[in-house]
Amino acid sequence: MPTLSNLTDALTRLASAETLRRAWGVLRHAPGGGILMGQLLGNLAPYTGTIHPEVLSLEEGYARVRMRDRRGVRNHLRSVHAIALMNLGEVATGVAMMSALPEGMRGIISHLEMDYLKKARGPITAECRAPTATPGERREYDVQADLTDESGEVVARARARWLIGPAIH
Repeated sequence: MPTLSNLTDALTRLASAETLRRAWGVLRHAPGGGILMGQLLGNLAPYTGTIHPEVLSLEEGYARVRMRDRRGVRNHLRSVHAIALMNLGEVATGVAMMSALPEGMRGIISHLEMDYLKKARGPITAECRAPTATPGERREYDVQADLTDESGEVVARARARWLIGPAIH
């Protein structure tokens, strides 16, 4: 079975939708695989790792990612900090978008905004559906992630614009 380090190296070198899906294909069946996938994402994008994301589901163009409520993501009001929520929204939109990329394409976020609808407490889950990018075409795609609490209430909504285009080697 591949190690987390080997998977991180492979994803860094071959950052593609196929590699992302393969890593998930291996990790989703492993004990704690969603946490390991979150650590993998955190190794690729260190700031993302600060929220300790856990991947719950990953399919082509779809992602569900959870963040535990812990002291490190809280604010002075004892709720989840706005920027931790923003980070969760970015990782959910990014993983959904990246998993939908055709071969030879890559993406970078060009805009991110967030609506905060309710104090966030407890584990928060972000869910996002993204379109499949057109092969070979450079263009922006708008995607949205809803962040819900344990009761299923939407506590925040992230809207991200991803610039997708051909990878240059």
